[in-house]
Amino acid sequence: MSESNIVLPALTGGQVTILWLVLLSAVIALLYGLQLVKVVMSASAGPKSLTDVSDAIEEGAMAYLARQVRTMRWFVLAITVGLFILYRRVYPGFALPFGISIAFLMGVSASYGAGYVGMWLAVKGNVRSANAALTGFKEAMELAFKAGGVSGMFTVGLGLLGATIIFLIFRENAMKVLVGFGFGGSLAALFMRVGGGIYTKAADVGGDLVGKVEAGIPEDDPRNAATIADNVGDNVGDCAGMAADVFESYEVTLVAAIILAAYAMSEPDFVKIYGAASGAFAMKLVIFALVLRAVGVFSSILGIMAVRVPAGSTMIDPMRPIVNGYVVSALASIVGFFIVNYFFIQDPRTGGTDWRFSVVATFGILLAVATLWLTNYFTHPDRRPTTETATSARTGVATLILSGLAEGMEASVWAVLMIAVAIIGAMAVFHESLALQFYGIALTGLGLLTTTGFILAMDTYGPITDNAHGIFEMGGVHREEASRTLSWMDAIGNTTKALTKGLAIATAVIAAVSLFRSFIDEAHLGAIGVQVNMPTVFVGLLIGGAVPFLFSSFALKAVGRAAFGVVVEVRRQFREHPGIMEYKERPDYRRCVDIVTATAQKELLGPGILAIFAPLLVAFALGVGALGGFLGGTILCAQLLAVFMSDGGATWDNAKKKIEDGFLGGKGTEIHKAAVVGDTVGDPFKDTAGPALNPMIKVMNLVAILAAPFAPSSASGLTFGRVLVVILSLVLLAIAVGLSKRGSIVEAQAGQKGTAEAA
Repeated sequence: MSESNIVLPALTGGQVTILWLVLLSAVIALLYGLQLVKVVMSASAGPKSLTDVSDAIEEGAMAYLARQVRTMRWFVLAITVGLFILYRRVYPGFALPFGISIAFLMGVSASYGAGYVGMWLAVKGNVRSANAALTGFKEAMELAFKAGGVSGMFTVGLGLLGATIIFLIFRENAMKVLVGFGFGGSLAALFMRVGGGIYTKAADVGGDLVGKVEAGIPEDDPRNAATIADNVGDNVGDCAGMAADVFESYEVTLVAAIILAAYAMSEPDFVKIYGAASGAFAMKLVIFALVLRAVGVFSSILGIMAVRVPAGSTMIDPMRPIVNGYVVSALASIVGFFIVNYFFIQDPRTGGTDWRFSVVATFGILLAVATLWLTNYFTHPDRRPTTETATSARTGVATLILSGLAEGMEASVWAVLMIAVAIIGAMAVFHESLALQFYGIALTGLGLLTTTGFILAMDTYGPITDNAHGIFEMGGVHREEASRTLSWMDAIGNTTKALTKGLAIATAVIAAVSLFRSFIDEAHLGAIGVQVNMPTVFVGLLIGGAVPFLFSSFALKAVGRAAFGVVVEVRRQFREHPGIMEYKERPDYRRCVDIVTATAQKELLGPGILAIFAPLLVAFALGVGALGGFLGGTILCAQLLAVFMSDGGATWDNAKKKIEDGFLGGKGTEIHKAAVVGDTVGDPFKDTAGPALNPMIKVMNLVAILAAPFAPSSASGLTFGRVLVVILSLVLLAIAVGLSKRGSIVEAQAGQKGTAEAA
């Protein structure tokens, strides 16, 4: 049955009360976030030498985010209007089409809001963590994690607040409106991930190549003109970008579970099992998904509170208190699952508690733990893959690159197999009903991100410690023990960022599998499925598999061109201002900030156009069956690529940091220079192209669901509207490819040569 024909049963008085309690939990998340803000802001920011650097980073980060909002607002507004016009044809009246378009705007705003808040406190927390390192490891570590916790709690609070308000307003039709909310969050995350990723890695790569390799100066040396841009990039990419990314994952998994619960009440196998009670029971499953999100608020708070470093500790592995906190959060979540299940989910046939729903949600926690273990194994500085990659630098850059590539490829295989096991496990638990199997898969995704508040705290800890180390070095504070503390925290921050990316990617795949069922129903393919043996469907599969590679190409080319500009600029400043190296002249930091800002903004539209209009082109040119093949190809290839790039990049990065900490001779050696080159290759892998594939998967899935009611059933039969959509999609995709080639290095070099000859 199509989503447009489904109306949920009326909410009972008890269910409305539960929704208000869920709303209260969202408010509690925001209040706890504000409490963490108070704790962080009460810490001393330190001497002026540190705050001057921090102020410059904050100014650049806020200016970038404001500029991105200005750049994308017209694109977002056009989609808002387009959704309203399209859904006027599907739903009678004004309320639902307007609700979908406004929910889309809410999703965009909430995603940007989560990113803004996380970034704002990160730029306040970095300098305070740097100053706290002068007191001790415990103070610096705990403060950095609490600052990261603000991002986590505001993401959880805003996501749950928006979804619950929509449910309270639209009641029986809430599932239709929630798709717009999820789409808005995913699209904003895509923009923030791509733009922030290009910004941060262009500055990082360019600065490292000139500073570390050519000039032989340390990372974050104030003589390097790219250092401010690099530290700004950590915030716009890994704080704002990741917060938006996790927000949309958090929201889309909830939307998927609600949609599938609503579909279940019209599925023959579900109705056969539960009979006349099927509608009421399906409504319970909808509310159950929302209540699990509320459980996550409290389990995340407990986890953040549990991250404690024993008094007097010096230089312990920062992963130990973080892992301890996650264990507390995960166990609290599991206990919460079973408590809610006991009080809320009784089998209508027997009246007894059906524990299977809490079991499959627990599968999500187990998948998260397995993902954390896998990512930690492949990226931790002290584990075999990173040590082997670092050791391979003894024979040069080529062997280092090969080692990192191999580790990333292997990690992607185990990651996809773990996801497959979780999906099969959910299907086995609900073996008697296909409808319940898909709902169980969605619950696994919900379970995976139940601890979202803690997961995002863990991620944001990474860029905060990276910035803290940079501020400390640029501020000229010469305290060796404090510097080592921040360097060690920074290295583990790379692992925590990789862990979060692994979880986000796993969630994207599970949400995509869940949403695929919704797409099948919207496209009326339930009877025949997606037949890969049909030529048009197979072509759709091929195109879908190719799109993640084109998307990644857009992002990597942008980083390469922007990094090229940064290298040229830093070299120019060293050449024309020799006093910089002698600390007699101050570098022009703003020039590098301007270069990466302009490139990041210029490259935003291409990936967004690709994510929206590639599925539309396949749907209207080849039919909805081919669109199903397209989604299958995209999900598989994007998952493999994302984990490969994320874990491989983190392995290179931590191999470099391991060498910088004294392994194989330490800084300044040829081995170190080889490791720096490997790190500069891995940076755009792990922080730009790889993580951006996560929101891309979900944007394409949601576009497919939104477009399915309007798309033709096959490749045959032409109408004016169909031809118009195909032509428009082709034109826009051609523009996207053209945009990805703007600013070619060859053209820039030719222009500079022509100018020189004319002079």
